[in-house]
Amino acid sequence: MDLSNLKPAEGSTHKRKRIGRGQGSGHGGTSTRGHKGAKSRSGYSKKIGFEGGQMPLQRRVPKYGFKNPNRVEYKGINISTLQQLVDKKNIKTFTFETFVENGLISKNELVKILGNGKLTSKIDVTANAFSASAKKAIEDLKGTATLI
Repeated sequence: MDLSNLKPAEGSTHKRKRIGRGQGSGHGGTSTRGHKGAKSRSGYSKKIGFEGGQMPLQRRVPKYGFKNPNRVEYKGINISTLQQLVDKKNIKTFTFETFVENGLISKNELVKILGNGKLTSKIDVTANAFSASAKKAIEDLKGTATLI
């Protein structure tokens, strides 16, 4: 064995297409891009959803429904959740800050108190909205339901 018969290990090398390096390479001229058309030009990139000129799916499918731009989204909190906080942490007054501190809402959300569950303690709640059943349950126990 000497320098004249050294070869790389089997499978360790790969032949690469050297595109656009003259006619002798076998890939000169059009550089494997074919003749004419958008794909043959430099800088080509097709738009997302482009289907070769056919009407794209997102334009073929009809629009459906209505999204109200003025809709107000509330994060609902049941009175059963408030009762659990009264039992565990002995909280009697619920404000926006109380809800944030206990991880019930984030600071950018609006709060609506909902009437699901049983309330057994007198509490004072300040929130953005109340359901009729929640307001009745709070006021039946001589608590207060205040709108922000």
